[in-house]
Amino acid sequence: MPKSEDDIDLDGVLSEIGQFGRFQIRQYGLMVIPIILNAFFTLSYVFTAGSLSYRCHVPGCDDVQTTWHPAWLNETVPMRNEVPAQCEMFAPISNSSLDNDSCDVSNFDTSAVIQCDKFVYEEDEVTIVNDFNITCPYNDWKLTMVGTINNIGQFVALPIAGYLSDRFGRRLVLLISVASSAVFGILRAYSTSYQMFLVLEFLDPAIGSTMYTTAFILALELVGPRMRVSGNNIISCAFSFAEAGLGLLAMLFRNWRTLLKALYIPGLVSLPLLWMTSESVRWLISKGQREKAFSILKKAANTNKKILSPSAIERLCPSDSESKSEELEDNSFFSLLKDAFQNPGLILRIVNCSFCWFTNVLVYYGLSLNSVTLAGDKYLNFILVSLVELPGFLIMQLILDRVGRRITLCTTMVLCGLFCFMSEFIPTGNHWLSLIMFLVSK
Repeated sequence: MPKSEDDIDLDGVLSEIGQFGRFQIRQYGLMVIPIILNAFFTLSYVFTAGSLSYRCHVPGCDDVQTTWHPAWLNETVPMRNEVPAQCEMFAPISNSSLDNDSCDVSNFDTSAVIQCDKFVYEEDEVTIVNDFNITCPYNDWKLTMVGTINNIGQFVALPIAGYLSDRFGRRLVLLISVASSAVFGILRAYSTSYQMFLVLEFLDPAIGSTMYTTAFILALELVGPRMRVSGNNIISCAFSFAEAGLGLLAMLFRNWRTLLKALYIPGLVSLPLLWMTSESVRWLISKGQREKAFSILKKAANTNKKILSPSAIERLCPSDSESKSEELEDNSFFSLLKDAFQNPGLILRIVNCSFCWFTNVLVYYGLSLNSVTLAGDKYLNFILVSLVELPGFLIMQLILDRVGRRITLCTTMVLCGLFCFMSEFIPTGNHWLSLIMFLVSK
């Protein structure tokens, strides 16, 4: 493609068709769908594989009337920090004493502790913990493995998805990722074993995790330069509201199988709407398909009731000789990647930004995942930790173009680290102060 004055100034064209008109609003309305779905899909394991409060089922006592904390509990189950032990109970003096339909605490030896294999749960919530009997501390790694497998799937998918997006187009990759992720998520709701659940937990992000980045590009690239900060914040707010929506759905659907269906079925339903998405203009131009790119921009201009200037039309529709010269240039993914890594300054920027992104992701998802371990209602905590991002987006809207990206990035990362560090020194039992520090860090 031309690289001199003949090259397209797409930002100039976007200024002509309208910074954020009806066409961009329509595109954003469509792209918000995969953004919301991505929040649902990425963090669903927080609740499907969430730990539960449980204790041993005491034969003879729980057979009469099962409640979480009956009067006889202290005489039958050892306490750990005033909480019933998960997998231990006091040994019965004789098995015959357990055959009666009555609870006699004198039948238990409080000096002897045994393991149990049947449990009573504090609430009626159903996760893979009680569905697949993933109980006791020696099985905790299985719950942790779910999140690890999910992130490995994302790690494997993103580089491959980037190549496929450059090869076949953003729109096609978006449709495939949403459809595949929805199918694997629904199948996961019918898992018959932990192993099956884990395999589908990997396949879901391995194919579908690219939907966020693809939707982000398709939404933001047609927004004019002056509205890009606002455009970015709209997407971020949609993701934040979707996270809060996930917490609300998890509160309503306490069975993990029902929750997965509620989260993933909308992915299949949304496909006809996403089919109407316009292809990436920049991708079309990079592939020499300027007529298709011009058609989209012309449609955008008409929708926004704007008129493209003759110079923009001339650059978008090159002559036959220009088109032939563009076809001779190598614009393959690996060729462009090779050109990029020949620039030392660009390499340094990529490394620096990648490190900042890596750090940000660790802290961001660490705070989101640990919100359900805070004292109080875990659903409410998760919703609050999700919605607390909104003031941050508002602040970014006000200062980002005034202060600049670099100062904003450095300041927010330092403040986040400082509040996270200070939260470690909050006295145990001061739950509200701990939650406030947690929210400010997020």
